[in-house]
Amino acid sequence: MFRVTVRDHIMIAHSLRGEVFGPAQRLHGATYVVDATFAGPDLDADGILVDIGRATEVVREVLARLHYRNLDDEDLLAGQNSSTEVLARWVADRLAERASAGDLGPGGRSLATVGATLHESHVAWAAYERPL
Repeated sequence: MFRVTVRDHIMIAHSLRGEVFGPAQRLHGATYVVDATFAGPDLDADGILVDIGRATEVVREVLARLHYRNLDDEDLLAGQNSSTEVLARWVADRLAERASAGDLGPGGRSLATVGATLHESHVAWAAYERPL
């Protein structure tokens, strides 16, 4: 399986509901380094899985819907805690939609999986990978 990963980041504000979150129940900020990984068994005629330039643009566009936002005020995640895991799934799902729409170029339609890893810090991160 071939994998291509591109990286960007987002800065958000949010609060988390539930005693398990302790002080994170209060409004706070977070900066996530986001790795988007595209995987598939085959390369195209040019020897690439996806166009890295297109993948970088698509990731930036998907993340723009979260960047510099207070997620408590956004309908994107209504009814859910905006935990790192939930955000990773949200990003991966949007990337899957874009790949299926052909926004990653021809190779994007033959991917097997797409995933997102959100790094909260250098010691903690969460990821979600989904099939296409």
